[in-house]
Amino acid sequence: MRAVALSLPETAERPSYGTPGFRVKDRLFARIREPGVLLVRVSDEGEKDFLLRAEPEKFFTTPHYDGHPSVLVHLAAVDREELAELLADAWRARAPKRLADALDP
Repeated sequence: MRAVALSLPETAERPSYGTPGFRVKDRLFARIREPGVLLVRVSDEGEKDFLLRAEPEKFFTTPHYDGHPSVLVHLAAVDREELAELLADAWRARAPKRLADALDP
């Protein structure tokens, strides 16, 4: 997970709430919430709702994240390819537009 996150442009690892967090231009896009659980940013509440309903065995939330565009991911339920896609989407959601556009012209 760490290698995938750090492979994204201008990503840095810095603790967030006592766990490893990953930031692009100092904007948090993912963090380990607890062992085996990753918090990832999503584009909006609609995407969050879709993921939670579509694959509840992979994605979940807690009341703490109500109203916040992020989901919790059971890492054991996703393969490396899906993890890479989730992290890239989270990175895009937080990266400055110019930087995000450089990754996906």
